[in-house]
Amino acid sequence: MADQEKEIVEEEMEQDLSDAEELKEEETEDEEPVSKEDKKAAKKQAKLNKKEDSYKEKIDQLEDRVKRQMAEFENFRKRTDKEKQAMFDTGAKSVIEKILPVVDNFERGLATVPEESKEDPFVDGMNRIYKQLMTELENIGVKPIEAVGQEFDPNLHNAVMQVESDEYESGVIAQELQKGYTYHDMVVRHSMVGVVQ
Repeated sequence: MADQEKEIVEEEMEQDLSDAEELKEEETEDEEPVSKEDKKAAKKQAKLNKKEDSYKEKIDQLEDRVKRQMAEFENFRKRTDKEKQAMFDTGAKSVIEKILPVVDNFERGLATVPEESKEDPFVDGMNRIYKQLMTELENIGVKPIEAVGQEFDPNLHNAVMQVESDEYESGVIAQELQKGYTYHDMVVRHSMVGVVQ
């Protein structure tokens, strides 16, 4: 819309400028112009100058409007990009929450394998699948939360019991009951921990 208005204004301005040029040519052709015609030409020139200024002002206004609309569009684009990313992260977090119990069961199952059966092909296969699953989770930004030996942080850890320890000071995590995970610095699941009294 603004481009069409600008084109119309520019066409009118070009027409007025060509009228002014014709007027100048007429003046140069007449060696001794009559003063009445001079006055008429001067009035016409003043009118054309006024129109030209008016058109320039309209063009400036149209350009300002276009710039404002471009800025609004850029803001809209950035806002929708942020909203899309937030929706994607929410969906990814939901899927990751559903996969974590599978990871827990792999870890529990592999922890119960006796030492003499660790070389068994089936156990080795399960171990490889578990490692592949953990690698893929890490590749998409899922990381386990460090717990044992760390200072208790309510943003990352969920204290479910207090324990006594000679190894750690008070307020430090001595035991991890369930591993917690983050996805791009967003907590997917808090670590369930035992904290030293």
